[in-house]
Amino acid sequence: METMKTLLKVYLLLLIGPPFTLEQTMAQYITELQVSLDETEETYLCSQGFSKIDVDLNKGAEGKYIYLWYKKGSSSAITRIQLTFNDDMSRGLITAGYQKIYKDLNAGAGGDYIYLWYYRGNSEYDVPIVDLHVSIEAEDEAQKLSSGWERLACDLNRKAGGKWIYLWVKRETPTYICDITANADYDGDALYFLNGYIRVDEDTNRGAGGSFVFIWYRQTTNSQRAIKYLEISINDIEKQMFPNLGFTRVTTDLSKGTEGSSVYLWYDKDVDDGQPIKAVSVMVNTGAVERYRNAGVFIISKDLNSGNEGNLLYLFFSR
Repeated sequence: METMKTLLKVYLLLLIGPPFTLEQTMAQYITELQVSLDETEETYLCSQGFSKIDVDLNKGAEGKYIYLWYKKGSSSAITRIQLTFNDDMSRGLITAGYQKIYKDLNAGAGGDYIYLWYYRGNSEYDVPIVDLHVSIEAEDEAQKLSSGWERLACDLNRKAGGKWIYLWVKRETPTYICDITANADYDGDALYFLNGYIRVDEDTNRGAGGSFVFIWYRQTTNSQRAIKYLEISINDIEKQMFPNLGFTRVTTDLSKGTEGSSVYLWYDKDVDDGQPIKAVSVMVNTGAVERYRNAGVFIISKDLNSGNEGNLLYLFFSR
């Protein structure tokens, strides 16, 4: 009789597979992050149960071999990740309670000092991150955007040369952009972070002097609250035209403090045939434009540095 029971169990195991543990059936979130700068640190993180994203964050530039590591679990999910490339960007993060990884992601490469910060939030604007990716090719970036991933704006090789390297996050459920704004010279950073905003960590005045200006957004899981279209004005005619088309202007000039044209961001939540926007960011590597467009990404071909000698920057969004 016992032999028959054993054979039956084996048969059922082969038929339906092994039973799941409680931990396996619960959602798995990104719960911890770390960075390694050498083989000793890699060995240690591996021994502590971290998983490695096997892409050198200094790829193509001189410097250390740098890797991002993570752990997954069913609680204490990380919901927001930010990057900083100067000390002033850190102040609001500290006040808002973000955790900093004290490892320069450009170590040894001669570029900006770049640090990663993360936050575990529980507000209506915080949705758990369940997966991470690091891209080094524009084709990969375009595919990720069309698959619902979000790209952090700061190139991890910023001002170091080498590959264009970006960190990507995937959330537990689809999210949509419900609020968008901008600020200059870090005005109100802490309040934005505390109120659930994510900073687009690239200066819209990059290379142009003037103020440090950043775009910010909040996310929702309710598509009915989403922004449906974005636009950029770079002259007075467009500035007068967009309100008549139903757009609302973000008050901060994205070109503040430069000698170039005034540049404003506009948004619309009521476009009849518009689909909700899922992701928004800025593009420095304009060589990726065609690949993004081929993947269905919307690129606004108006230079955020219009009229000055700064870097050519475009705003893009995906649906």
